[in-house]
Amino acid sequence: MTSSEIDIEQQHLATLYTWVDALREQAATHLAAARDAGRGGDAVAFWQAELTRLESAEHGLCFGRLDMQEGRRVHVGRQGLFREGDDEPLLVDWRAPVARPFYTATPTATHGVRRRRHITTRGRMVVALNDELLDLDTAGEDNLIGEAALLAALAADRTGRMRDIVTTLRAEQDQIIRDGYPGVLVVQGGPGTGKTAVALHRLAYLLYTHPHLRTRGVLVVGPSQIFLDYIGQVLPGLGEHTVVTATIADLRPNIRASRVDPPATAEAKGRVDMADRVAAAVRSRVRTPDEPVEVEFEQQTLRLDPHSCRRAVDTARRTGLPHNQARLVFQQQVVDLLAQGLIERMERVVLTETGHALDGGSPDGRLSEADLRALAAAGVMIGPDEHDEDLNGPRSLLDQTDRARLRDALLADTTVRNTLDELWPPLTPQEVVADLLGTSSGGWSVEDIPLLDEAAAVIGDRAGGVTFGHVVVDEAQELSAMAWRMLMRRCPTKSMTLVGDLAQTGDPAGATSWDGVLRPHLDDRWRLAQLTVNYRTPAEIMAATADLVAAHHPGLRPPRSARSTSQPPWRVRTTHTDLPQVVAELAGTHTDGQLAIIAPSVHLGRLAAALSVATPTDLTGTVVLLTPSQAKGLEFDSVLIADPAAILAAPLGHNDLYVAMTRATQRLGVVHPGPPPAELAGMRERTP
Repeated sequence: MTSSEIDIEQQHLATLYTWVDALREQAATHLAAARDAGRGGDAVAFWQAELTRLESAEHGLCFGRLDMQEGRRVHVGRQGLFREGDDEPLLVDWRAPVARPFYTATPTATHGVRRRRHITTRGRMVVALNDELLDLDTAGEDNLIGEAALLAALAADRTGRMRDIVTTLRAEQDQIIRDGYPGVLVVQGGPGTGKTAVALHRLAYLLYTHPHLRTRGVLVVGPSQIFLDYIGQVLPGLGEHTVVTATIADLRPNIRASRVDPPATAEAKGRVDMADRVAAAVRSRVRTPDEPVEVEFEQQTLRLDPHSCRRAVDTARRTGLPHNQARLVFQQQVVDLLAQGLIERMERVVLTETGHALDGGSPDGRLSEADLRALAAAGVMIGPDEHDEDLNGPRSLLDQTDRARLRDALLADTTVRNTLDELWPPLTPQEVVADLLGTSSGGWSVEDIPLLDEAAAVIGDRAGGVTFGHVVVDEAQELSAMAWRMLMRRCPTKSMTLVGDLAQTGDPAGATSWDGVLRPHLDDRWRLAQLTVNYRTPAEIMAATADLVAAHHPGLRPPRSARSTSQPPWRVRTTHTDLPQVVAELAGTHTDGQLAIIAPSVHLGRLAAALSVATPTDLTGTVVLLTPSQAKGLEFDSVLIADPAAILAAPLGHNDLYVAMTRATQRLGVVHPGPPPAELAGMRERTP
């Protein structure tokens, strides 16, 4: 590539940044004016978001150019830039339809493209160009190894933070990213196929094509905070700063998960029948008495018969309202009954032949002192003229306002309210789940969070129940049936992008089929898309997983690797006693890129001491220490697995080992105490 071509691109890049700087200054001026004028949150939020968007353009603003066969040139970048008065944009957003050929054009399907240029920049400088001529008589692009821009990205050292792949998207990935399916799209793909990157880029695409999602909110759910930290730079790098990221535990922000459940307990808590148990636990807290209930009010004893109580319960339940809201209906029903009984007592005075009141009232037909006190408590005042009237025949002393005041007085009375709460108590999610599980101390586990959310839904506690317009779930195969119920409540529109790999399920309560977890919520209103090319894991490492896959997933076809490194995986034998020392010695010889030590949790303490690394791990460190579950979705230059037999001993340990073996972009080693597991016996052995 001649220097003159770089100069041409440098000149265009300088023009772009001049315009970005002008727009940034303009946004800062508007933001300051909005704050000074006190114009309210909307104006400030708009200009703050615009300023943030423009600041995110500082790195990798323009990364490509399309030379069309009719002579037009289109520069492609992270966001669009338009200058007033120009017919053509200075820069086309990668999500715009006109930019799609940058990812999909091939020599056999050029889409009108003559040349595709990849532009590599460092800061505001163009440092390299790579051109692909597409109008040649070639056989196609099946050989991915020959694509310099992609290979450079795959070979680059890892930093502990995920990069976006907007500059190197392949046609298979681009098709999923731009898929317009409005419901739930499941992206299934093996290790290294770019599932996470595709999901995040699809989210950026949806926000570009459906701007209203920004106001409705979007949520990205990941398996751990480590993972969320790892992907944290991707969406901001694409100009999107309004996305909420969370783990399942974070979706009940008022609850902190501090306990770890044994695998069997975690699996049991994740079963869908827990939803029925939660509902039954709430229902059982409503008491329908077998004997009349006596209620004291202003020195009078009111009686609520069992039939009337059951009828009030049935009326409240027929509303379909959650427990705490239906409780208000029940209270109103009971108070109406109590008030009516009191009113009838006050207004019906029947005398015997001897002149005594059958109802205990005054012999002369006047209201008793207890009646007067009850009316006074309700704010109903009866004057002298009112009780001196002719009492022959029925009459009403209380109008509608008086009756309402009486009901309010009953509802405000402490004794009455205590009785109502005994019959239909107010509930919190915490007390429901604690009673259900038989625990009241020791904290909550991650598996308890969906149970608490289920209880909150049943009783009507809205705390933490924020809803979103679109939800992305990474490592979706790990979610239990109860976690799926929790997520579906967060997205009433059922607009989701789910990515995962059933062969990597490590949670005993996780998915064994997508249809099994989705059909209860969606019937058949979901679609499956497949990713088939492994861009991360070299062919040599994938070959080393063959025996593991054949033993535990005989029907699985792993994704084909896009490249080879000529560095076959190896294994080293040691003892349990010497394991930390051997791992530390091997880590000490590592010099290229980032190394991950992946080990079962039982070894973390000794390994952390031997390696002098912190736990929880620092993902940006040269050497990081992780369990297989913590390593899900991450990638490193090199991986060293410690004690694979202990990993295999977990309930779904074969999937955990598959995860651990496929995190490396370059090199894989295994340290095994004693003989190697049968699944790894074919790996080349070397001395420590």
